[in-house]
Amino acid sequence: MTFVSFKFILFFCVFTIFYFIMPKKLQAYVLLIGSILFYFTFSKQAFIFLLLSAVVTFYGSKIMYIYHQPIVRKVILFIIIGSNLVLLIGLKYGGGVVSELGLVVPLGISFYTLSVIGYVVDIFRMNYSPSRSFLKFLLFMCYFPHILQGPIARYNQLGSQLEEHHAFDYNRITMGCQLMIWGYIKKMIIADRASLFVDSVYSQYQLAGGTLMFIASILYSIQIYADFSGCVDIASGVSQVLGIELACNFRQPYSAESINDFWKRWHISLSSWFRDYLYIPLGGNQKGIWRRWLNVLIVFVISGFWHGVGLNYVVWGLLHGIYQVIGYLLLPIRKKAEKILYFSGESSVSRGIHILGTFLLVNFAWIYFRVGSISDANVIIKNIVTDFSPWILTDGSLYNYGLSEMAFKILTLFIILMFGIDICHEKKIILRKCIQQEHIVVRWVIYMAALLSIFIFGVYGIGYNASNFIYMNF
Repeated sequence: MTFVSFKFILFFCVFTIFYFIMPKKLQAYVLLIGSILFYFTFSKQAFIFLLLSAVVTFYGSKIMYIYHQPIVRKVILFIIIGSNLVLLIGLKYGGGVVSELGLVVPLGISFYTLSVIGYVVDIFRMNYSPSRSFLKFLLFMCYFPHILQGPIARYNQLGSQLEEHHAFDYNRITMGCQLMIWGYIKKMIIADRASLFVDSVYSQYQLAGGTLMFIASILYSIQIYADFSGCVDIASGVSQVLGIELACNFRQPYSAESINDFWKRWHISLSSWFRDYLYIPLGGNQKGIWRRWLNVLIVFVISGFWHGVGLNYVVWGLLHGIYQVIGYLLLPIRKKAEKILYFSGESSVSRGIHILGTFLLVNFAWIYFRVGSISDANVIIKNIVTDFSPWILTDGSLYNYGLSEMAFKILTLFIILMFGIDICHEKKIILRKCIQQEHIVVRWVIYMAALLSIFIFGVYGIGYNASNFIYMNF
C-alpha cells in the first residue's frame, strides 16, 4: 500500500477521521497503530527487524545516558550503532544469503537506521535526554508518512510533535491537501510519464543514438527529482493534515549554482545527516585543507554505498566528491575568467552559466546512478559524446520510445509547470499560500483542475506499477 494507490487514499481518509475524533491523550497511540498497520501492508516479517532496532536503540540509549564514565559510554554507543549497522548491511547487502533464508529487507531500513543512529549520537553528546516511552520512540521510527522515503527524521525535531495533541484545523488541512495533490502531479504525471521514455531508451542503449541517450539522461534527472520530491510532498502534506511538520528535504535543487550548493538543496535531510554525524566527527574542515577534501570524498563514497549495492553507486558518490574538490581548486581560475569576461558573480548571465554547468555535472553523475554497471554507463557516455544524431528531433523517431508525440507534449508542459513553480519558490513566492488567500470558489476551481489533471494525464494501465518510487529501493 504505497502513497500512489486508492487503498492508501481510503486508509488515510478513515485514519484521519479516527485521529481527530479521539481524545488528545490517545492521538499518539492511534498514530502508532496506524503506522504499524501501514507497515504491515508491506511485510509483517520486516517489522520484527524494525522492532529489534527500536529495542536495542531505546534501551541501550537509556543505559548509556545514566553512565558518566566516558569509556563505558563509548562502548555502549559503538554496540548500539554496530547492531543497527549489522542489521542494515546484512539485510540490505546480504544478497543471496538473505534470499536463501527467506528474509525480507525491511521497508525504509536505510532511512530509519540513520534516524536511530542520529538519535543515539545526540544522546551520547547530551544534546537531549532519551525518550521516556518505548511506544512513542517506536512511533518516531515507524511514523507512516516518512517511512517510505524520508525525510530522515531527527528526534528533537519530530519526537515532541508526535506526542502533542493536534486539533482539527480547516486551513492547515487544505494546505496539506494542496501539497499532497502537487506531489501526486509530480509523481504520476511527470515522473511516471518520463520513466516510460527513459526505461525504453536505457533498455536498448547499445542501439540508441547519442542524442537520444542524452535526452533520456536529461529526462531521468527530471524523473528522479519529480519522483523523490513528489513522494516527500505527499508525506509532508499528509503530516500537515495531521498537524505535524516534517523537515524540508528539497529546495529547488536544479537552481543550484555549484555542486556544494546542490547538496544544500537536494535530499537535505541526508546531506545534513552526513555533515553532522560523519563529516564533522571526521574532522570536517578543522584539520587542514587536504584533510577537509579527504573527508568530503569519504562522505560521498559512503553516501553512494548507502544508496545501493553496485559499484555504480559508489562512482556516483565519488563523482560528487571529486566535483567539489575540483571546484575548490579551480575557484581562483574561475574568478579570473569572470573578471576578464566582465561577468559579475551576481549577474543573470553568470548565474545562468553556473546553474547550467552544475546541472550538466549532476546529470552526468545520474547516468552512473541509473544504470546497472559502470561499463554500461561508460558505453552510454561514449555514445553521447561521439554519436551526434540531431535528426531524431525532426523525423519523428523520438516518439518510438514509450511516449507518443502528444504524450511528450503533455510531459513537457508539466515539466515547465514544475520548474516554473520552483522559480517562484526561489523568488520566495509560495504559490500554496497565494492560492489559500483566494476566494473559496477560485480555490476549489484550482483544486478540481489539479485533481482532474491527475485523473486525465496520470500514467495508468496494464503493466504500470504505481508502487515503484525510485528511492524506495534505497
